[in-house]
Amino acid sequence: MKQIWFSVCLLTGGLLNSNIASAQEPASGALLQQMSSASRSLNYELAYISISKQGIESLRYRHAVIDKQPLGQLLHMDGPRREVLQRGGGISYFEPGLEPFTLSGDHIVDALPAIVFADFDYLAKYYDFISVGRTRISDRPCDVYRVVARDGSRYSYVVWMDMETKLPLRVDLLDRDGETLEQYRVISVVVGEQVKNVMQPLLKANLPPLLTLPAAEDVKLAWNAGWLPAGVNEVARNRRKLPNVAVPVESRLYSDGLFSFSVNISPSGSNTSQQFYRQGRRTIQTEIRNGNEITVVGELPPSTAKRIADSITFKVAPK
Repeated sequence: MKQIWFSVCLLTGGLLNSNIASAQEPASGALLQQMSSASRSLNYELAYISISKQGIESLRYRHAVIDKQPLGQLLHMDGPRREVLQRGGGISYFEPGLEPFTLSGDHIVDALPAIVFADFDYLAKYYDFISVGRTRISDRPCDVYRVVARDGSRYSYVVWMDMETKLPLRVDLLDRDGETLEQYRVISVVVGEQVKNVMQPLLKANLPPLLTLPAAEDVKLAWNAGWLPAGVNEVARNRRKLPNVAVPVESRLYSDGLFSFSVNISPSGSNTSQQFYRQGRRTIQTEIRNGNEITVVGELPPSTAKRIADSITFKVAPK
């Protein structure tokens, strides 16, 4: 596999001692924030490939801002036509065999890696932003940064950012052993008014209506996670019934703004004490304790998922 050939060379040769890295963090964080701003404000088109354990996809993403309204189009270039459109605060999905629908959102989640839209001011409290040099991607000079959680509990990113436009031209997601789990890599870049002209018809396009989601309930749960990675917060919780399951499943969703995962609690239906499964960035960690099945699912290394599962505590009901 040649996915990590260049990032390994950069990271091996470019890492600096901790004192120098600390001095660089504010500048690196500010430049990464510029990447997020450029991705939201410029008129551009990116043709890129997405490489993961599941295979390789070819995609095209267009973005424009017309009359202060963001417009976006994500098109899968191979196989049946799959397309996602953004107009303002609505994201519309068009998939073969499914009725088109629209959800609320401020960007197309599937288009660019999550780190592009991260809040780097917040992440700076928990992550190191390390400059590791410069190179070329798609015949354009790039600054290269590594984004690493200080507590070592999460995956890391390497970001190649176009020096002129500040757009992301390559993003590698690495596990804690340095293996590439996913790679986003731009093949061609177009920036300017021509993209704005191509996106103009989307202003008047007939898009599917916005789906109304049920209001979130104030759910009280009798369990808690005793340990979470630094910077992770609970963002949602629910109690829901699943098909063919008599007792509802209780869930909490957590995120640090870069990686997300859920903890799910249900009555145990087996005697299996512990098991885990990992596919790419996603891990499923399950263990049985006191008649409860604890399952951690999300973008975490297996050891982190296990530590979270082990930390779950249950409140004792008063007698």
